[in-house]
Amino acid sequence: MKLSREILQAFNEGFAAAAAAGIAEPEAMTLATLHRDGGGVSARTVLLKAVDEDGFVFYTNTQSRKGRQIAACDKVALVFFWPAIARQVLIEGGARPVSATEAEAYFATRPRGSQLGAWASQQSEVLDSRATLDRRVAEFDARYATGPVPRPPHWSGYRIDPERVEFWYGREDRLHDRRLWTVEDGQWVMRCLYP
Repeated sequence: MKLSREILQAFNEGFAAAAAAGIAEPEAMTLATLHRDGGGVSARTVLLKAVDEDGFVFYTNTQSRKGRQIAACDKVALVFFWPAIARQVLIEGGARPVSATEAEAYFATRPRGSQLGAWASQQSEVLDSRATLDRRVAEFDARYATGPVPRPPHWSGYRIDPERVEFWYGREDRLHDRRLWTVEDGQWVMRCLYP
């Protein structure tokens, strides 16, 4: 379901306030995924690269641990935490791959070193030494010495389609404001929650 104008406005206002407050990387968000067997949860920080009415987008190696977990269970959670402005945004929903066109377009904007790293890194696999990684980067640098570095087939993005979005505003005495948006009968509905 597409995000409502009100949800996008609240998110964009919070993001702009975080950036204006000098928060380093306001686009940093914690991504939580489920283990394949349902026996646990993993979390790590990734960077938001786009947000619009269709959801929140990040990019990664799809063969990484997170990519394998998303392939097994597409339910994920995101958390933006901006302590300097006492705000959080909590998002739950399904993850789906972005289109190849979107992935190609974003990959082309990455610095060359990051593009080579996407080829060289076997993300989440055991690395015997830093020298091995450095050697792999050099090999791909030589392979793509002329012309643009193509996007690896295992590197793409995911779009999170929110089903639940909560805006948390810190207040004195821990009497925080919490505004929860959920989908009911095909419409986004907002309710306030106790802190």
